[in-house]
Amino acid sequence: MKITIYTPESSVRSPRKLIKDMFTDLSHSHELAWRLSVRDINAQYRQSKLGILWAFIMPLATTVTWIFLNMSGIISVKSTDIPYPLYVFSGTLIWSIFMDSLLAPLNQTNAAKSMLSKINFPREAIILSAFYQLLFNSGIKMLMLVIAVIIMGFSAGWMLLLFPFALLILILTGISIGLFLTPIGMLYNDIGRAISLGMQFVMYVSPVVFPIPISGWVRIPFMYNPITPLIMIARQCLTGYSGNFLPGFVIVSFSMLIVLFFSWMIYRITMPVIIERMSA
Repeated sequence: MKITIYTPESSVRSPRKLIKDMFTDLSHSHELAWRLSVRDINAQYRQSKLGILWAFIMPLATTVTWIFLNMSGIISVKSTDIPYPLYVFSGTLIWSIFMDSLLAPLNQTNAAKSMLSKINFPREAIILSAFYQLLFNSGIKMLMLVIAVIIMGFSAGWMLLLFPFALLILILTGISIGLFLTPIGMLYNDIGRAISLGMQFVMYVSPVVFPIPISGWVRIPFMYNPITPLIMIARQCLTGYSGNFLPGFVIVSFSMLIVLFFSWMIYRITMPVIIERMSA
């Protein structure tokens, strides 16, 4: 039987042991994470008559709204390399996957508050469970996107095989940012609302419903937005949409791995303190 010894000494004083324990607990979390994700997915769709259709309703409603605004002349969207309906539909679905990934760590940890305060188990299981659920929901949206592209007569050829990888990078980027914000979000409920509100503004300087401006000061936030190359490469893999965003995609991907590791470390160090504070 494994014996666990708890000491008042901070784990930060022994970084090597901390990192080793992180990966050990991660490897031991798979079974619990899988069971939690299956439970949550079943509960999510069992209590809804429309079930899985909700994964498409909001992006589809957003797509229809922007197409109507563009066709009515209320807004003027410059021509895109692919038909605007496909541009906005792919953009909103990809953006919804990113937003789900960004909010998943905080939402999943908040949902497990009572379990965290009563049962001692690897906290990594909570995040891993969120990751499994994201893969499931994103897989449904990815299938919908591929069907839409085929119906509209577009083909990216062999690049379509890279589309799941591009979405995986997008999901991990969202998780890394969300995981970094989770500890403070556990203490202050306003953080979750602030994230949702702030990301509404970020969406409009991302190539979701608007193409990147050719010139002018508005082009600057589009080009320096780290989400831009992730969305553009995902869309390019899906539709063959041209654009030289691969260098930015590679830079963001490697940066994401660094942020993800340190966010995970901060999450692991702070969660015992936060759980104790919630239980007090």
